[in-house]
Formats: sequence, C-alpha cells, structure tokens
Amino acid sequence: MIALTWNIALALIWVFLTGTFTTGNLLVGFFLGYVLLAFALRDKPGFASYARRVPRFIGFIGFFLWELFMSNLKVAYDVMTPTHHMVPGVIAFPLDAKTDGEITIVANLISLTPGTLSLDVSTDKKVLYIHVMYLEDRDAVIRSIKYLEHRALEILR
Repeated sequence: MIALTWNIALALIWVFLTGTFTTGNLLVGFFLGYVLLAFALRDKPGFASYARRVPRFIGFIGFFLWELFMSNLKVAYDVMTPTHHMVPGVIAFPLDAKTDGEITIVANLISLTPGTLSLDVSTDKKVLYIHVMYLEDRDAVIRSIKYLEHRALEILR
C-alpha cells in the first residue's frame, strides 16, 4: 500500500511540474512513477507484490470491460427481439474469497454485469447465491463467474 501512495504522489508531482492537469497527463505521471519505483525499489519485498498487481489490475480492467460489453449486447439483443431467450435461475456459487472485503468486491462485480445479480451470502461465507438471467448451462456459468472471481482475487491478494 505504501508503494501505491508513493506512485500516486509521484504522479501528482509530475502533474504539478508539467502544469497540465489532465487525465492523460496524470496517467503518464502514474506510469513514470511506476517505472521509477520499479527501478528504485526492485529489491524491496513489499514492492514486488505491488509491481505484479498493477499490470494485473490493468489487464483486469480490460477483461471486465469486455465482459460488461458482451453482457450488455446479450441483454440488449434479448430486449430488442420479439422472442425471449432468457432461462432465469438461481445458482449457489462456491466462493474462494475469504474476507468480507473480497466477498463484497466479487459480489459487486457480479452484480455490475448485466444478466447476473448477487442475492445473498451464506452465513458461513462460503456460498454466494446469484440470480442468472441466462442459465442454459449451470456449469459454464459457474466456470465463467469463477474466472471473474479468480481475476479479482489476483489483484486483491
């Protein structure tokens, strides 16, 4: 977490030095700060996990935006066509997430995706109940959500 704070501080210093406060300039400052920290702190054990998380986070954003886009297309197609392709159902999804924070983030990512909605977490926090709009193949849906959870937990742990 300290490396992230330093990276944000370096990005803000970059923005201050260039005198241009734009999103692009802030991202350039963040990237330059990341490279600087990667070089300066490469032997520090705390930074090693941060150095792995940033590329994974960027990859996760691309992955999640793609999933969001495809889910939106599927739901929009179903709404716009006269025949309905929905096969609604509720699944019990086994969680790999352990902490309350991890469970909350995974549940919210699932709910953000059109066609799925997190309903409840079991009292032992091992199962998340999810309403799925297109439940043609239960195992395929669980695999898809399990992959989303795996990608999210790569960043969080």
